[in-house]
Amino acid sequence: MTDDLLPNDSLPDPQADKQPSRWQRAVAAVGRVALAPFNTAGYLYRTGQQNRHFTLPVLNGAFGDQLAERHDRRAIQMSFRRHGADVPVASLRLEPTAEGRPRKTVVFLHGLMGDEVIWQTGSPDGLRYGPRLQQDTGAYCLYIRYNTGLHISENGKLLHLLLTNLLATFPGAIGDLILVGHSMGGLVIRSAGYYASQPEGLRSQLNLPNSQAVSNTVPEPDTTHRQPDTSKWLTHLRDVFLLGVPNDGSFLEQNSYFTSVVLRKINLRPTRFISGLIDKRSNGIKDLRHAFLVDEDWQDPHANDLFPPRTLVPPLPGVRYHVLVGSLLKAANSALHDYFGDGLVGAGSALGRVFGDPGLPPEQQISTRVFSKLHHGTLLSNQEVYQYLRDRV
Repeated sequence: MTDDLLPNDSLPDPQADKQPSRWQRAVAAVGRVALAPFNTAGYLYRTGQQNRHFTLPVLNGAFGDQLAERHDRRAIQMSFRRHGADVPVASLRLEPTAEGRPRKTVVFLHGLMGDEVIWQTGSPDGLRYGPRLQQDTGAYCLYIRYNTGLHISENGKLLHLLLTNLLATFPGAIGDLILVGHSMGGLVIRSAGYYASQPEGLRSQLNLPNSQAVSNTVPEPDTTHRQPDTSKWLTHLRDVFLLGVPNDGSFLEQNSYFTSVVLRKINLRPTRFISGLIDKRSNGIKDLRHAFLVDEDWQDPHANDLFPPRTLVPPLPGVRYHVLVGSLLKAANSALHDYFGDGLVGAGSALGRVFGDPGLPPEQQISTRVFSKLHHGTLLSNQEVYQYLRDRV
């Protein structure tokens, strides 16, 4: 016996180098084709399961006004969110610090077709702004989900009522109130501030979109038969952070509107059909054209003019505003930067005529910051942006 002999299981296989026959290759190809629909369906199912939280907000952003009008169960109602579910205000169970002092409270609002998850999940290297801010500062961080297909002013009134309920339910637990809005969320914040600052008689006549949408937001009746002070949350408001907010309107929606008008003017059956499809976009999207923040703007007979009238909504007195602007470019001093900005919101619109007005009174506190080489989405997951937010909270 010698050590050169190979064991039986290591003998070379005479079939190893033999190529499969044409028939075998054909059978294998047919099998792959037959399984392709099942593999594709499985992939789509797994992808849908992983991103199912995103499907409903997209549907509401596109057609949410129509869903709400039909009282469709898929229409999102504005509510605080925890663990992927709506949470009644009373169930938030906010408490003061161990020393009995109220806590800073940060409320986050997402943008068009978004939800609260954008603030809560991030890359594997770290958390996104909400949980990390609560961990670093000890502030309460609350998240709101809302139907982005409704008019911005309708969501503004709903937010006003929700914050009113929050302060009425936890008067001793909430100290400074800080609002953070991304994209459309910032416009909803500004609209809520407008309605909260109106005289009491006007506030009591809020024309709300539908009963379903406010079932979780209307303040409980005052047992003393006195009307609750619906502007109280404004006395707690200290900071508003506007991240990539189209304060003077979205160039994308302006282009969509112009395209629809041109196709309608051509007046052929195909162009009328395409124009009709474009016009089915939600009221929330249409409001982004010129950033309509109050009911009177979209109700105006000239609302669909090329340059419609628009109510000026100034910054609230005594509130610090932080206008954070993204830019795809390295330099922030060009016409391309002003128009395209972060790719979805132009820098000129993000600053807006309100926050860029040189005639603002000196006591008005407005800070602007441009973050270069950031697009609209990465404004939500950038260390430099988070550092700015944390340092001021």
